[in-house]
Amino acid sequence: MDQPQKKYVIHRRTVDLSSPYARLQFNKKHGLSTIPTIEPETSYATNIMPPSAYNNDYNMQRILNVPSKFTHLSSNKVKHVIPAIKWTPEGRRLVVATYNGEFSLWNGTSFNFESLMQAHDSSVTTMEYSHDGDWMISGDSDGIIKIWQANFNMVKELDDAHTECIRDVAFSGNDSKFVSCSDDNILKIWNFSNGKLERVLSGHHWDVKSCDWHPEMGLIISASKDNLIKLWDPRSGNCVSTILKFKHTVLKVKFQPTGGNMIAAISKDKSCRVFDIRHSMKELLCVRDEVDYMTLLWNPINESMFTVGNYDGSIKHFDLLQDLTKPTHVIPYAHDKCVTSLSYNPMGNILASASKDRTVRFWTRASPIDPNAYDDPTYNNDKINGWFFGINNNINAVRNKTEHGVAPPVPTNDDNNTISKINGNFMTGANNTLLMQNGNNRMQMSNHINTNGAMVPPGMPPYTMNMNMHTHINTGMDMSNTPLNTPDIDSKLPGLTPKTNNSSGLPGLG
Repeated sequence: MDQPQKKYVIHRRTVDLSSPYARLQFNKKHGLSTIPTIEPETSYATNIMPPSAYNNDYNMQRILNVPSKFTHLSSNKVKHVIPAIKWTPEGRRLVVATYNGEFSLWNGTSFNFESLMQAHDSSVTTMEYSHDGDWMISGDSDGIIKIWQANFNMVKELDDAHTECIRDVAFSGNDSKFVSCSDDNILKIWNFSNGKLERVLSGHHWDVKSCDWHPEMGLIISASKDNLIKLWDPRSGNCVSTILKFKHTVLKVKFQPTGGNMIAAISKDKSCRVFDIRHSMKELLCVRDEVDYMTLLWNPINESMFTVGNYDGSIKHFDLLQDLTKPTHVIPYAHDKCVTSLSYNPMGNILASASKDRTVRFWTRASPIDPNAYDDPTYNNDKINGWFFGINNNINAVRNKTEHGVAPPVPTNDDNNTISKINGNFMTGANNTLLMQNGNNRMQMSNHINTNGAMVPPGMPPYTMNMNMHTHINTGMDMSNTPLNTPDIDSKLPGLTPKTNNSSGLPGLG
């Protein structure tokens, strides 16, 4: 008689913004704060709002809107290098283009595989959706451009678009035209409605690696292997400006999606630079690294933040409103090999990254005091364990390794009942200069959040986060003299009864 087979439970993470959006609308309808209090405790994860809710609150943006927690790893059964990935406009699926010309669709909520189709005969090198979300353009290494409907029905193929590999495509602001660039040293402007070539932009002396169209104006930017960045007038086809700051191949250049006032570019000279087109291409940022930058992408929600992928597999987040000499957050070993493509979910809560290690990894926002944010065995590799960097990648953090992850240290009496000796940050993007005051190891929120969820302006009395003050904050009761580990604490909490051998003390549970 056959033995019954053991069934294994597969834990599949699911990321859904329906609940945060519903909570946001509820708070608006009832006149409550749209930015509830967030404290370093797991239960406060329910107060995290959608990324768009923090648009007018810079401090909360840089704390809560950085996708840094590893959520899922996806890979096809037949693995190939992944040159490009792109979220669908509604954010429900991720389109993954592979080296053998296939499109694979992955669910954007539960991250399971959905479908596979043969799109090109050669490697798909770039993809881009129109601003209205109804069309997608893809280019391959044979110089062929294909136009797709949202349901992946191909409606047009441009066989002779370029003579060499197509590196990038971009739509104009009104979707009436699009531009393509290739290793044949030229850019081409196409009429989208009929697929006719309108203008050829010649001026680069080597392969054109990247191009982009200004979101609002008639302005095209291109980056080339000749170390130059050029800006073009699409109406006349003339080059209107040239940037000569780089000393090696410029791999990627992108306009800021909101307003388009900034230009971010990365190069093989190991530099990442940001320019302001309003002030004669003034250089606002220049960050150099020990390894090459490979890809770049602006955050769709935070207009001051952009993300880069490195040759060593790391992912780095930069914020123009913070310290411009270093990234605000680093995921040191996001992939085993170089990062080839990045794509943000349109709602800004999920970042997808592709690599030459033939995998796609999904990154989401971390919860308050998430001890396992950097302790996932799928994320870590043999080079170094993620827990070494502590929670949220602060190299000064000290954590105890446990079988359940990385546990924060237990405060002692010397800590004056505060969250002390915790140099790591409870949320990604919040550095010590934001949460610490005058170098003291206390989480003081004088420049951060008050009890009503609003920002506290400088000069007001600091609010010290006491571990025994959670109930005091929510109920107005004085709990400062009641240790959390005393048996009579339940009698001081509203709605709870003292624990007995037959009762848990929780209302409704017995």
